[in-house]
Amino acid sequence: MSVARAFATARAENRAALVGYLPAGFPDIAGGIDALRVMVENGCDVIEVGLPYSDPVMDGPTIQAAAQQALEQGIRTTDVLRTVEAVAATGVPTVIMTYWNPVERYGVERFAADLANAGGAGLITPDLTPDSGPEWIAAADRHDLDKIFLVAPSSTDERIAMTTAACRGFVYATAVMGVTGARNTTSDLAGPLVARTRATTDLPVGVGLGVSNGDQAAEVASYADGVIVGSAFVRTLLDHADDRPAGLRALAALTADLAAGVRRA
Repeated sequence: MSVARAFATARAENRAALVGYLPAGFPDIAGGIDALRVMVENGCDVIEVGLPYSDPVMDGPTIQAAAQQALEQGIRTTDVLRTVEAVAATGVPTVIMTYWNPVERYGVERFAADLANAGGAGLITPDLTPDSGPEWIAAADRHDLDKIFLVAPSSTDERIAMTTAACRGFVYATAVMGVTGARNTTSDLAGPLVARTRATTDLPVGVGLGVSNGDQAAEVASYADGVIVGSAFVRTLLDHADDRPAGLRALAALTADLAAGVRRA
């Protein structure tokens, strides 16, 4: 299934899509695949697989800790692609979220080809803008991969229009100024950002702003096409580092709560 179809299915059910993120290789490669499958089984409509990176300037401490654990165990880009392949085999669209440097090091054309061959649906590039990424846009188009760029509350209307014009799949609205991380309250910047983004595109708009429970998911789902959750999933596994089966049970419960949230908005 494509990302577009996953969002269309959610829209037909009069709800937002639930987009779940975990870095590959956390808590290890096999454990990460198991965790992502649990998230699929309990209601994630789209999966983001993070590519751990040594200089995660936009990630908060929770995701940094998980990525560092994966790096210390020797995670490689090929392992990330293997994770994508395993998750995509479930039928849920699976994208990679990565800083640009690892893609450049791997080789842009090679990365696009290998991602497509693994069954991946596309790439989220938080530190790459469309005007600085023509090589990626061309490679993605050659391999029919979604190009998911970010917009932020600080983006001008012109910048948002330029960004959404280059996107395929969905637009990622990051509605918190600063690094990622679960928060107790949602941002009052998110709704206006979604409205400004929708004024420029018919693509679905997914919002990432630190959602950590079903009530917050329902609030974001009331105005967004997708609710993106990362740090809360990572934190759940970190909190159960000494008991992996308990961690997977907690992950299943969290995913089910979030999935129920996007359905009651």
